[in-house]
Amino acid sequence: MHPFDITSGTFGLGSQPTERDGAEPVCPSLPREMRADWPHGMTGQEGQAVAGAGLRLLERLLVQVQSYRVLEPPRVLDLTTLPEADRRLVSEALGEGEVSISFDTDSVLRVQETRLAGIWRLQSRSEQGRVVRDELEVAEIPSSVRELAFKGAALRLALDEEPPEGVITRSVLAEVDELVSVWRVGDLPHYINLTLLPHSPRDLAYLEQQLGSGNLTILACGYGNCRIATTGLRNCWWVRHFNSEDQLILNSIEVVDVPAAALAAQEDIEDSAARLAEILDALA
Repeated sequence: MHPFDITSGTFGLGSQPTERDGAEPVCPSLPREMRADWPHGMTGQEGQAVAGAGLRLLERLLVQVQSYRVLEPPRVLDLTTLPEADRRLVSEALGEGEVSISFDTDSVLRVQETRLAGIWRLQSRSEQGRVVRDELEVAEIPSSVRELAFKGAALRLALDEEPPEGVITRSVLAEVDELVSVWRVGDLPHYINLTLLPHSPRDLAYLEQQLGSGNLTILACGYGNCRIATTGLRNCWWVRHFNSEDQLILNSIEVVDVPAAALAAQEDIEDSAARLAEILDALA
């Protein structure tokens, strides 16, 4: 396993589609077992002496995960003060998981879920390549998502223009516009399942043009792949689910602050606490 780092090109575990037309994210198979080897090939007392700060940070992380409840403010642990060997230990112990997040408005920020659901790694570099932010965040979704997802997004749609001839999905836009205007944080999400509605590729192109492109993309790779993208309309997301053969099986618009497909559930976080305790036992 390689240490967590910012790379150019493909982001996180999912390869980014080059078009906003439903192109499928591709996620490689993920390691399921933890590597318990020490940084730089060290073992036993030698590794424990060199990477003791990393172990102590993982112990503090365990306390935070065990006490965390979804919807609470995130718990943040700073890694920038750790020596390189200790930071590498933390990286190898936690690994990289199934959800990656990219921000069009902040290309230097990388957000990747670790192999433990609900534990996220956030890292960014300066223009000179120096790490200026390196954190672990315990949360159902990183706070940066809610802060930046709809920065600059429109509050309502402009629906004055007539749609192109043959487009039958204008009513969908009117419904979305109404839902967005009344939705408030804490309300139940609203779903519009495009898969069940009659439409053509021309209809989808029209919807995308009218809704616009947002600032954030979430790729979730599990039993299938899920691509979750903000639109240009506040609290409006485009969510596409793909099966194991990368075929689009569910295409929907969701009105919510963050779609459930991107969130870690409480039981996920509790399972992560148990797995992190096992990791610490293996490293002791």
